[in-house]
Amino acid sequence: MTGYFGPIEKLTEKNNYFRKVLFTGKNSQLVLMCLKPGEEIGDEVHRKEDQFFRIEKGRARVILGGTEKHLVNPGGAFVVPAGVRHNVINFSDTESLHLYTIYSPPHHPDGTVHRTKAAAEAAEHHH
Repeated sequence: MTGYFGPIEKLTEKNNYFRKVLFTGKNSQLVLMCLKPGEEIGDEVHRKEDQFFRIEKGRARVILGGTEKHLVNPGGAFVVPAGVRHNVINFSDTESLHLYTIYSPPHHPDGTVHRTKAAAEAAEHHH
């Protein structure tokens, strides 16, 4: 595929997989994510990749650098520069959090789909 075209908002809101790579280019990667109520991505650091996030549905608690905390509502976006420890947590106990992220450069193998966080953790453990 030369590029990516699609109704990103609708696709993001309908996505129920923890992680689904939609597009991988030479310098960036578009990934849909869905966190179940109370679920979190987990504390992580990407050494080489900047990461842009956009919340489409739900509310996210974002922790940067271990101490800086933000609440991000639908329509909100944030950027995590390479090397910054971060975590994204679904703020709700009842509703899923639907978001997409853009890695620059790409982070996951093209076509990656992890239906659950457990599947994602198992796959990352093998790398």
